[in-house]
Amino acid sequence: MIMPPRLRKFALATHITLAVGWIGAVAGYIALDVAAATSQDAQTLRAAYLAMELIARYVIVPLAIASLLTGLVMSLGTRWGLFRHYWVLISLLLTITATVVLLVEMETISYFADIAADPKTSSDDLRALGSTLVHSVGGTVVLLVILVLNVYKPRGMTWYGWHKQNEQRKVSQP
Repeated sequence: MIMPPRLRKFALATHITLAVGWIGAVAGYIALDVAAATSQDAQTLRAAYLAMELIARYVIVPLAIASLLTGLVMSLGTRWGLFRHYWVLISLLLTITATVVLLVEMETISYFADIAADPKTSSDDLRALGSTLVHSVGGTVVLLVILVLNVYKPRGMTWYGWHKQNEQRKVSQP
């Protein structure tokens, strides 16, 4: 079922807002992640780990899930379909992968925050924690690939899309 134009535009605006918000929130997270990876100051490390967990849990995870859901709505409610075009399918798979990796990485982020929140944790223990920089930068690259796919919409139909297109042509021919 194709959405009416007004609903489609609203859904598209919502999806774009959530997806760009996800990228922006990750950019803020990366700034804290860089501070955690490079700082030797115990207070900076504590603050960075605690803030990283708050941003990840209350901003990035909800935006990721909402972006995934609105992306599904957009693909199912427009002519692009969910399985008709390779770019839609690849975007979906990358979004699912990024969301799953994020949810798994939340364990590490929460662990770092719990250690940082403990006043008994020494400065040396905080410095030894490490960072999630590889995951956050890798996630950003994946999000930017999804963005490019959705802007440029490269040609190429899946077998399913090709089959559906041929069915529609047969039905429309007298």
